[in-house]
Amino acid sequence: MNIQLSDHFSYGKLLRFSFPSIVMVIFTSIYSVVDGLFVANFAGPTPFAAVNIVWPFIMILGAIGFMFGSGGNALVAKTLGEGKKHKARQIFSLLIYTTLAVGAIFSVIGLLLLKSMVGLFGVQGQLFIDCLTYGRILFPAIPFLMLQVIFQSFMVTAERPKFGLTITVVAGLINFALDAWLIIGLRWGLAGAAWATAISQFIGAVVPLMYFALPNKSLLGLGRTRFYASALIKTCTNGISEFLSDISMSLVGMLYNYQLLRLVGESGVIAYGIISYVNFIFLAAFLGYSIGTNPIVSYHFGAQNKTELQNLFGKSLCLIAAAAILLTGLAEITSESIAGIFVGYDEKLTSMTTYGFRIYALSFLLAGFNIYASGFFTALNNGLISAIISVCRTMIFECLCVFILPVFWGLNGIWTAIIVAESLALVVSVTFFKRFRPHYGY
Repeated sequence: MNIQLSDHFSYGKLLRFSFPSIVMVIFTSIYSVVDGLFVANFAGPTPFAAVNIVWPFIMILGAIGFMFGSGGNALVAKTLGEGKKHKARQIFSLLIYTTLAVGAIFSVIGLLLLKSMVGLFGVQGQLFIDCLTYGRILFPAIPFLMLQVIFQSFMVTAERPKFGLTITVVAGLINFALDAWLIIGLRWGLAGAAWATAISQFIGAVVPLMYFALPNKSLLGLGRTRFYASALIKTCTNGISEFLSDISMSLVGMLYNYQLLRLVGESGVIAYGIISYVNFIFLAAFLGYSIGTNPIVSYHFGAQNKTELQNLFGKSLCLIAAAAILLTGLAEITSESIAGIFVGYDEKLTSMTTYGFRIYALSFLLAGFNIYASGFFTALNNGLISAIISVCRTMIFECLCVFILPVFWGLNGIWTAIIVAESLALVVSVTFFKRFRPHYGY
């Protein structure tokens, strides 16, 4: 029996409904890591450094997909909760068409500015060439990256999370197979990794596009729409936190790379690249839970069911606390093995990565609450508060910590920056939870 948004949710039902989204986001992060593994081990350290320099720029341009996915998802689910199914489908269609058009524009912008963006780091020689190779293949695929992201969110609202998971798994397995074939078999190196990623993004976008374009039994479908200016504005204000969060994370990644290049050179960029890859796998559990449960929150907010909002809020905090302890322990235990998988051929790099990750991983105790807080307020259609939490967490707190702490602690300051930033962000999250609880009734 399918679980519906309108149901009452126990712990078990919450986990069953959000599980496909959790696995989907984890799997997405894993096949990104697989890219890094293939490049690091079969293309070399310089191409791997190039990936870590270019990828944040791609994510900045692709952040519009996260904004439309999270903000639009909250609006569509709320509209469904109000009983306006036809309007919800129209808004959904408008958002998909807009995402496709904006993605095409951003692809062109990315290609035109690629040399200038890479030049900001002052890289030269083969590293510069590798950056251009990687970017020139992936920037044209940005529309597919955006659509893949937005469909991952909307599959949950359409009450088809398992189908969304299946699409992600298939796209990931194709990415894995293409990595092996193109990088190792055909010896395409970095270009092979880029083509594997682009093709998997194409599949992850086109399959759900065809599903929603054809008649289906889900709550959503693509068709004729009308221009709802208010819906687009509301989507952007709802999702601005996710948009800013993704941009902030990319900017923070660039800042980490800049500081590490200055302090320890290319080896520091490689170490941080590994940590950031693995970090996303662990945080994917929290992000996936937020994606999976936000439509439920939006639906019951639209239906003005405060009793269920209280139930969802309390149970979610308990689940996040348990996951935080579990994931932090797992990260500490596996840190050396993880570093060895990527750079086991270099003892010094393995040692640096292991040490840095063991410090960095302590942030998992706090990060889940901040991720959930931002997503929860997005689900309540309060994009402003969600944006404040996201901006404080990354763009303000983490950027400041990455700038300031190395002055006093050197390399340790870089690894510790995330812990201090998450601690400060948690204060902001708790403050807003208490401030708005009487207003929303959760």
